[in-house]
Amino acid sequence: MASVAIIGAGPYGLSLAAHLRAAGVDCRIFGRPMATWRDRMPAGMLLKSDGCASNLYEPGGFTLRRYCARHGIAYDDRQLPVPLQAFVDYALAFQKEFVPDLDTREIVRLERAAGGGFVLHPSRGQPVTADKVVVAVGVSHFQHVPPLFAALPREALTHSSEHTGFAPFAGRDVLVVGGGASALDTAAALHRAGSRVVLMSRRKFIDYITPPQPELTLLDRIARPPTDLGPGWRHLFCTEMPLAFHFLPARLRREIVRRHLGPQPGWSIRAETEGHFPFVLGATPVGARMNDGRVSVTAAMADGSSRTLACDHVIAATGYKVDLRRIPFLGPELLAGIRANDHVPRLSLHFESSLGGLYFTGLAAAESFGPVLRFACGAKFAAPHLSRHLARELRVRDAAEPAPTTGGPRS
Repeated sequence: MASVAIIGAGPYGLSLAAHLRAAGVDCRIFGRPMATWRDRMPAGMLLKSDGCASNLYEPGGFTLRRYCARHGIAYDDRQLPVPLQAFVDYALAFQKEFVPDLDTREIVRLERAAGGGFVLHPSRGQPVTADKVVVAVGVSHFQHVPPLFAALPREALTHSSEHTGFAPFAGRDVLVVGGGASALDTAAALHRAGSRVVLMSRRKFIDYITPPQPELTLLDRIARPPTDLGPGWRHLFCTEMPLAFHFLPARLRREIVRRHLGPQPGWSIRAETEGHFPFVLGATPVGARMNDGRVSVTAAMADGSSRTLACDHVIAATGYKVDLRRIPFLGPELLAGIRANDHVPRLSLHFESSLGGLYFTGLAAAESFGPVLRFACGAKFAAPHLSRHLARELRVRDAAEPAPTTGGPRS
């Protein structure tokens, strides 16, 4: 039996595994490394997070800066956007160095073990038992598509996370719905691929992240302290005090996570979007239907009018919404034992759910520890905090177990 099993091999899972290994904790981690970043994001995109906020974490400090210096890749903490491929390559190098025995099998079912702990059923091979399980699946199961698009056939509607390349859409009319990073990155990639793209957003303007200032004065740093989430005191609270966030009332936590750092494209994508294709802003979709083989989307406009757009395909760049029911390896028996608010797990100060021994980190933990858990940089807090707790719990367990007998009494 492994002491800890981690399901998910993205920034949170890999960072936690590296910390547990450094602490001498026996752990196994499952999943294809960086699968979401490799398979569900537009090829060639630039991260909206700064370089200093695009690290994985292990006690020795193997940072993106160090990786880029080693491989001759241009890098700056805040002035240069990070190419997706550079981030993925760095993360894979991190995995090979600190988590070399990653098990790439997919976990298809998780259940309680009769004698305590859990049984993990991989896609092939024998089941694996573990005393404790950490779910670190990121956003991979939580794609959100507004219900009004539900009646559209599969060939007419996809979520932005389903695409890495857009060559099949060349010469076609594509409507991208959304106003955040995924929407703008997707629309720009479609435009490069030769699509006739239109961006629709209920926002009245696109709120790009402000480009970084070359130099910050002391007054600038005091007024708006720089953080991994951007400059500002609210960001500082979120990045430096996730445990204090945990003590806020649940309703307030939920509202902060919903409102703080909402959909916002990176500053570097602005030059590839504005003026290159039409934006329909202040438009809330209210209906979608097929009409002679094309999609008609009707929107309520901010000025009270309505507008209908026709296209060949709709891409919903409408983000992600945590819902435990959408994690396929969590069956009804486990779900029944996990206390949740609107299907989002309620977690302890140590990321543990009400089902003892089952933990959640990453996006699923954002309502417990704040918006920083929506970003890769949240692993800087989550990995050492959770690894310390797990190491302590396992030491207490081992100390409480009776020592094994080695033979009969001496004569």
